[in-house]
Amino acid sequence: MAQLNAFADMENLRREVDRAFEEFATQSPASRAAFLPGRGPRRYPLINLLEDKENLYIEALTPGVEPQSLSVSVMRNRLTLSGEKTRIQGDVKPEAFHRSERSSGKFVRTFDLPVEVDEGKIQAEYKSGLLIITLPKPEKAKPRQVNVKVG
Repeated sequence: MAQLNAFADMENLRREVDRAFEEFATQSPASRAAFLPGRGPRRYPLINLLEDKENLYIEALTPGVEPQSLSVSVMRNRLTLSGEKTRIQGDVKPEAFHRSERSSGKFVRTFDLPVEVDEGKIQAEYKSGLLIITLPKPEKAKPRQVNVKVG
């Protein structure tokens, strides 16, 4: 009689499910268009979102992106980054590649900001493959100190 091993059966099931998802990801058009290698598509560009009392700061990792192609737009508390990562031109045919991990093409990424910002005072700077965006907070979004009166 065969002995039942629930943990081994669960591990086999997990492997089969992982394999099914990996097969689906390699057939999905989104995974072929991903900018970063891995199991599936990832968001591009990768960002850090920081905050102090006066501003929000976004650091977007954009190496290889032409600065002229970058676009930053804000509506209420939604920020959209877009641009294009161009391929180095040459006479190399696609079949000559042994490995191709650096994707190229247009990208768009939209995400919600944690607070409203002053849309008229936004600044963006591109330096060494890093897009740095400063988003000033309006007065109503800044923390206020309230004095407590003792009676």
